[in-house]
Amino acid sequence: MNRIINRKILTAIISVVSTLSFLFIASAWQAANAELENITAQILGPLSSAEERAGRGLAVSSERQKSPKQTAKAVYLTAYSAGSSKKLNEIISLIDRTELNAVVMDIKDYSGLVLFKTKVPLANKLHLVDNRYSNLSSTIKKLHDHHIYVIARQTVFQDPVLAEKSQDLALKKVGGGLWRDHKGLAWVDPTKKGVWDYNVAIAKDAVEYGFDEINFDYIRFPSDGNMKTVVYSNLKEKKYQVMAKFYEYLNSKLRQLPVWISLDFFGFVMEKTGEDDMNIGQRLEDALPMTDYISPMMYPSHYPSGHLGLANPAAHPALVIRNGMTLGAPRFEGKRAELRPWIQAFNMGAVYDGSMIRAQIDEIEKFPNAGWLLWNAANRYSGAGLKAE
Repeated sequence: MNRIINRKILTAIISVVSTLSFLFIASAWQAANAELENITAQILGPLSSAEERAGRGLAVSSERQKSPKQTAKAVYLTAYSAGSSKKLNEIISLIDRTELNAVVMDIKDYSGLVLFKTKVPLANKLHLVDNRYSNLSSTIKKLHDHHIYVIARQTVFQDPVLAEKSQDLALKKVGGGLWRDHKGLAWVDPTKKGVWDYNVAIAKDAVEYGFDEINFDYIRFPSDGNMKTVVYSNLKEKKYQVMAKFYEYLNSKLRQLPVWISLDFFGFVMEKTGEDDMNIGQRLEDALPMTDYISPMMYPSHYPSGHLGLANPAAHPALVIRNGMTLGAPRFEGKRAELRPWIQAFNMGAVYDGSMIRAQIDEIEKFPNAGWLLWNAANRYSGAGLKAE
């Protein structure tokens, strides 16, 4: 009898211990989830309700899918231009009557300022926001109503305002203080994971407004300045290896979102092979599997005298573009990324009239599915060099 009672007591004890263990594990799991939500909120901000989203000018629906891929033929716009009704109407009219079908508009520019209403905590805490859009989602909808593909341009590692206000994320110089380039601009450190997280948070927030694509610029190490005095926080490998990990990180965080991803590179990336990353960390082979589009900046005026034996490459746009495309385009075959160069629509080294613009476009369009992006920093565009629709 005592054995039977002891067995019942033992069974009861085991049952109580099992229940307590389950409750402890459940409690620990809930605590872990709460901590994860807290960390996420610190980086991305709290999730918005439908009412909050509408108040920020966001599209309320979360069911959006990626737009169809485009062979984009675009013009670049600053946030001031895109946020101006008059200028935006002018650009829409130009697109409606020409072969153009897309715009690239700033959401974070060379200054590092975030140019739209964001809930990213760090941007607001450090006062890095300068909203230049009265209603960003309405601006994007207006463009979409005209069947215009909308690309958000976001600079990354040239970020003077973040470097100045959060110096733990900035590049330092030998002897102390912030490192600056020849223009006096401070940069954030490409080896700092916190910089990566910050830029992904901004991109994710921008996605909610309805952009079709996020374009990342200044995704490189600095090149203009006294490079001998730069101190990196954690540069234990080659620069291109750091950048390859950054492309992979962007892909892992953004690929499942309803936007395409694109990366801006130096034009010379089309001609460089092997380990030659131009000392800025950019190589085609590292990015080709990790992004949807690559946009090398193939402005003829940016190639040095002597390139291809030319005293002034800017005066020979067709030759410069043809050479870069011939060398670089075959490397895109069978890869995820599609080629879509930035081309020159501004006067530097030569007057870029319609014939000079058209010469670049014609060379690019000899290759399949190769779109192009027109760059004019002042956003002065006409139909010169463009085919009528």
